[in-house]
Amino acid sequence: MCKELKTKVLRLMPATSNGPSVHQESHTDGAEILSCTVKALKESAVVAVPTDTIYGLACLAQSSEAIKKTYDIKGRNGQKPLAICVGEIQDIYKYCKVPVKEALLSDLLPGPVTLVFERSEVLNADLNPFTSLVGVRIPDHAFMRRLCQMCGEPLALTSANISSHTSTVAVHEFQELWPKLAVVVDGGPIGDQSRLGSTVVDLSVLGKYRIIRPGCALSSTVDVLEHKYGLSEDLGQQ
Repeated sequence: MCKELKTKVLRLMPATSNGPSVHQESHTDGAEILSCTVKALKESAVVAVPTDTIYGLACLAQSSEAIKKTYDIKGRNGQKPLAICVGEIQDIYKYCKVPVKEALLSDLLPGPVTLVFERSEVLNADLNPFTSLVGVRIPDHAFMRRLCQMCGEPLALTSANISSHTSTVAVHEFQELWPKLAVVVDGGPIGDQSRLGSTVVDLSVLGKYRIIRPGCALSSTVDVLEHKYGLSEDLGQQ
């Protein structure tokens, strides 16, 4: 059973109201939210964050304690992997073995795409110990990118919901998880209401791609992979 924490709910922007449009300093300063969230992460806590697709739960990928908490909070099957999230394209090379051109990474990231590669030895062995692959994201979201940069190490990222429940696009939708989280960063409703999450594509085989999850950016991702870089779909492993 997860220990209940004193959760900080920090709003990145003022809440919308039907009343008079008066500017209110009801939200916390962005730098202060970043600082508070980094502190919680460095203490191996789990936090909720907005991304460019849906709300996510994040923890330090290199902390085995935090990884375990994340699975416990979600009630997630231990054989289901967690993706990692980094702040810059160069960070991907530290944690993954990348067989594609850097230009391809730059065409897809930052964005609503998770790229799957062979993992490097640097990555925590307790993160997805059942597979040699790892998915990596750079969300097109300024807060998330800055958070990764300030942590100086990858975050493990998964959807902010109980496992098998619907993905969430506003913080109140996963309120039942708040007591298990150190910080909930409220970035307001996420614009893309599709709730599909990122498109997940395996690029670990040279010259091939394999769609693991269609997600919200399938056609644009396939267009880049096939027409710009000449990759062909690997249908043999499905």
